[in-house]
Amino acid sequence: MTPREVIRKVRRLEIRTRRLVDESLAGSYHSMFRGRGMEFSEVREYCPGDDVRTIDWNVSARMGHPFVKKFTEERELTVVLVVDVSGSSDFGTGPTTKMAISAEVAALLAFSATRNNDRVGLLLFTDRVERFLPPRKGREHALRVLREVLTIEPVGRGTGIGAALEFLQRVVRKRAVVFLISDFQDAGYERTLRVVVRKHDLVAVSVSDPRETLLPSCGLVSVIDPETGEVGLLDSGSSAVRRAYREFGERFRSALAQGMRRAGVDLLELGTGEPYELPLVRFFRERARRARRHGA
Repeated sequence: MTPREVIRKVRRLEIRTRRLVDESLAGSYHSMFRGRGMEFSEVREYCPGDDVRTIDWNVSARMGHPFVKKFTEERELTVVLVVDVSGSSDFGTGPTTKMAISAEVAALLAFSATRNNDRVGLLLFTDRVERFLPPRKGREHALRVLREVLTIEPVGRGTGIGAALEFLQRVVRKRAVVFLISDFQDAGYERTLRVVVRKHDLVAVSVSDPRETLLPSCGLVSVIDPETGEVGLLDSGSSAVRRAYREFGERFRSALAQGMRRAGVDLLELGTGEPYELPLVRFFRERARRARRHGA
């Protein structure tokens, strides 16, 4: 894209996503993370009924009677968008691609963070870390995040979720809300995922295309793996092949959901074949309800 085309696309996305933020997500964004970030405030004398786990033993020993630590909810969040820009993200058989959906969701989350005066950072990855923008505040920084997502020309083609999460652990020291946006065409990252969840509030956003599960009947089809470059021939006219293809796709989605559930990660599933706004709003509102119950 030329610089002029980038500016126009960024502006269109800003207008589109800001409208959704203002109309549908304004009340849900911040409350969905209520109680997840706590910071130390002060110590005070122990009162009957206080949680004994909050006792500050060092202060208590010096003063000769119990003192407890007091915590307050952090008003500002740090949001990090971890976005998959591998070869498979370019795939799309409908009106858009997986990468286009990922870019719009990233824009929406960046502007949601900015509207709430939160810091937002960006990590773009393939089979390596392609770009990292440390978390900062402000509209100009949110626009830069969006420009990076739209203009990235990745060096790698594969997918390395584990390596991206390990890099995140090293560079983002403070607890953050992390949105991992990917088609998850990878394996072997589960252990790293569980490690990250211990420190950060991680949300997985899976972006898929209908043709990754449903194969139309159109005879022999030449297919290419966008990440490895491998070429193959598929007999889509065979009902057995189409059934096996569908079952493989369903097993993949089921395994992804189960893996995220085991790791304690909320999973939002989006597709290129349908608008993403409604499932995203539902997800935000459901998490906000759960957060309110958690904080009650």
